[in-house]
Amino acid sequence: MPAESDLRCRFAPSPTGYLHVGSAQSALFNWLFARRTGAQFLLRVEDTDTERNRPELTDNILDMLRWLSLDWDGDVVHQSDRGSLYTAAVDALVARAHTYYCDCTGEQVQARNKAAGGKPGYDGHCRDRGLGPGPGRAVRFRTPDDGSTAFDDLIREHVAVENANIEDFVIVRSSGAPLFLLANVVDDASMGITHVIRGEDHLNNTPKYLLLWEALGYGPVPVFAHLPLLVNEQRKKLSKRRDDVSVADYKDRGFLPEAMRNYLALLGWGPPDGIEVRPIEQIVDLFRLEDVNPSPAFFDVKKLTHINGEYIRALAADDFVARASEFVADADERAALAALAPLIQERAKTLTEVPAYVDWVHGPVDDARAWDKAMKSALAAAALDGAYEAFDVTTWTADDLHAAFIDLADRLEAPPRKIDGPLRVAVTGRTVGPPLFDVLVHLGRDETMARLRTAREQLSP
Repeated sequence: MPAESDLRCRFAPSPTGYLHVGSAQSALFNWLFARRTGAQFLLRVEDTDTERNRPELTDNILDMLRWLSLDWDGDVVHQSDRGSLYTAAVDALVARAHTYYCDCTGEQVQARNKAAGGKPGYDGHCRDRGLGPGPGRAVRFRTPDDGSTAFDDLIREHVAVENANIEDFVIVRSSGAPLFLLANVVDDASMGITHVIRGEDHLNNTPKYLLLWEALGYGPVPVFAHLPLLVNEQRKKLSKRRDDVSVADYKDRGFLPEAMRNYLALLGWGPPDGIEVRPIEQIVDLFRLEDVNPSPAFFDVKKLTHINGEYIRALAADDFVARASEFVADADERAALAALAPLIQERAKTLTEVPAYVDWVHGPVDDARAWDKAMKSALAAAALDGAYEAFDVTTWTADDLHAAFIDLADRLEAPPRKIDGPLRVAVTGRTVGPPLFDVLVHLGRDETMARLRTAREQLSP
């Protein structure tokens, strides 16, 4: 094992889609390993697929890594700048008779398999045809006919695959573009990667990776750690088409980056003392790849939301106001947010919930369901009439208003919660929100009385 200063791991996203939670988990576990061991955490963008790559997707990946505070070491490496390395590797493999040219199309391979009743995958049709380079011809790696390819995985222990079950795989497309598997191997070797930490979906590629590594004579192979698959409530693999997986979407929905980072760390790993919500510095100190569970991990949005609420409540009040203000555009609503921040902070689970706690500033929210729910009570009219009189207090403070409210409930011989609803809806239009009396103080005496009067008139035309 090399010295700690010689350790290197990498996160290698492909800019064919936005950064999703599975990729973010891989990035985080690489980052945790690096910060725990003193290794370098390198970032490599796998952009050899020129037909599907888009610059804005690369920007999204980098922006979301920055949002999560997953800082990398050194400059970003782009595979699109390293074509000469891949060409040299292919030339070496061709010279050592590890490859051959193939002009088979996917349709032809499928048709032959169907006619022969064989298993899916390439059937070695061009292995001994002696084709040379030419238009429409891909380069395939010649897999050994016998033996097995094995490796020890830090998470999944010993893995072995019979070479007879590994098809001759393409390393250069018929267009001349190298496939990601070849580029991965070449880049990991040239960048001195010592630990390959990636998702379970790459597990089947690892024997091919090792065959290429050996054929290119790269020497000692990296250490592998394949992370658990992320699944949804139905225990199906998370899908971009079916599930909410975009990290940017969670940012836009008001999740805090430190909460998202904390939650992602719990997907397949857990602290030995069982305390899940904790500062990232403590997670770094406790994290070990050997403790990661290989079983699929359920991406539970409800648990993420709970953890996010914990982080919101832990923010300093000024920090909470600053972050929440990004979701509150109106100046008067922002003033209400600043005035009621501690009361809103203890209730909100995401920052997108904050606007609903202050949107009553310019008038009660038009919510027919809330009105019907609150005003169908037989006590509604009496509560509004009584409050109009009871709130004629000497000092307009939350304590005095609350005392007047309790006296009103006693006079009406009703539980306080029965009259809270009509008053709250009359003033804010909502059935839930910050404590009613703090809302009234912020609105002031005149505005509060005007809203009570308007609601009473609406209740009894």
